[in-house]
Amino acid sequence: MAEVILMPRLSDTMTEGVIAAWHKQVGDSVNKGDVLAEIETDKATLELESYQQGTLLHIGAPNGGKLLVNDLLAIIGNKGEDISALFTKQSNANNVTTEPAVATTTTPIQEQAAATESKSFDEVVLMPRLSDTMTEGVIASWQKNIGDTVKKGDILAEIETDKATLELESYKEGTLLYQGANAGEKILVNDLLCIIGKQGTDINTIINAVKNDGTKASTNIATPQTSNTTTAEPITTSVTVVNEGRVIASPLAKKIAQEKGVDLKYVKGSGDNGRIIKADVDAYTPSTIAATNTTQVATTIAAPITSGTESFDEVPVSQMRKVIAKRLAESKFAAPHFYLTMSIDMDEAVAARTRLNADGKTKISFNDLVLKATAIALKQHPKVNSSWLGDKIRFNHHIHIGVAVAVDEGLLVPVVRYADTLSLTQIAAQVKDYAQKAKDKKLQPSDWEGNTFTISNLGMFGIEEFTAIINPPDACILAVGGIAQVPVVKNGTIVAGNVMKVTLSCDHRVVDGATGSAFLQTLKSLLEEPLRMML
Repeated sequence: MAEVILMPRLSDTMTEGVIAAWHKQVGDSVNKGDVLAEIETDKATLELESYQQGTLLHIGAPNGGKLLVNDLLAIIGNKGEDISALFTKQSNANNVTTEPAVATTTTPIQEQAAATESKSFDEVVLMPRLSDTMTEGVIASWQKNIGDTVKKGDILAEIETDKATLELESYKEGTLLYQGANAGEKILVNDLLCIIGKQGTDINTIINAVKNDGTKASTNIATPQTSNTTTAEPITTSVTVVNEGRVIASPLAKKIAQEKGVDLKYVKGSGDNGRIIKADVDAYTPSTIAATNTTQVATTIAAPITSGTESFDEVPVSQMRKVIAKRLAESKFAAPHFYLTMSIDMDEAVAARTRLNADGKTKISFNDLVLKATAIALKQHPKVNSSWLGDKIRFNHHIHIGVAVAVDEGLLVPVVRYADTLSLTQIAAQVKDYAQKAKDKKLQPSDWEGNTFTISNLGMFGIEEFTAIINPPDACILAVGGIAQVPVVKNGTIVAGNVMKVTLSCDHRVVDGATGSAFLQTLKSLLEEPLRMML
């Protein structure tokens, strides 16, 4: 059955998208997860993955063509399937008169069936990919409840991704008929998020068609054996494990199970997709006889003498922490790191910063000075401003510097774009704005994409020196320590000096020791004579 794919809203300000490149052509087979096309938005070019399987029957625009959000992007179905009814309906909705790419003759009954199926799938909302690294989202909150009227542009839910919490706007109109997860629960990208349509729609048919779980076999719990004997011998029971691996249960069911001491792996769920709900836990009755006998045996064992109490807390890994772990592990074990450390005399930088901030109108930080000096040094050493791409190395002519910002859940790296063209005051304003947005979880995907180099500064936390893991796709990252007053020799005399240590982590596949050293020499000269940065 043919399914319509509309142009998705891939950023909060996107109104239209440009087809940068089709990865599939009409007639090609498409599997779930295949990249259909590259879509150029107002902020980035993103890959659009298919959440359907079949044959590509129609494309809404050629390479370079523009489509408004919610315009017909593609149709996927069975090879040779008639899409005229489906195409006509979508075309009429958007006032489009273009002919479909494939058309065959069908009976009125087939046309009616196709129209019914397309209508059902037109009501489905899948979990969108809201960032380039997102694989699943957490429902932070629902802004619409089942039974509420939904209009285009209404906020359906707040979705927590690996990097931020974003509002999800509806591109459909109707009544919210179904929610794929409760607040606080996770949904994989392209899994069923919700259904919007007319009251009375048969949502079970839609859910089964989308999830394809109608063939799942149910597993029953074996009934415990009973005995009339009055002896205290243990009674053998046969209990079947119903849920192997991850257990899907509602938060309320989990809470009740914890209070009752019920192990959810033995409880059969009656909810959607085998999900365990409150009624399943209430109805579950473990073997009381087996429990009694176990207790009798246990009482014969002497309790150990203990002092103190063992305790701990376990919290689920956040989306952000998952991606941090994945990306940095890949970087550390894939890229051969080496490290170059240099001490920099910051006396002149300290004096220059005092003069720059004297009027009280501006507030330049030492991190701003480091960022400005780094941008100038990258201009002179383009090999450091590069990326390893497997069979080629990309030398970036633009300079986009990522600035690591610590938040409660982990680390975000918003990007200061074209940093070499910005003044110190412009850099200071951008970094301050990004830091606040990161803490408020208001950063957008466009804010953290496109870095060519990264700076991580822990000097404000009293850290004198450290090494950082390279932030892909960069070839290098600069770890900046704090400024410490230490004895230094100047003109043959020992005096107090302000010294800052920096460590450059380099991907040896791209940057050699001499290249990294030359970059640090330039950075050192700029910070030790900050007036040179003003030229």
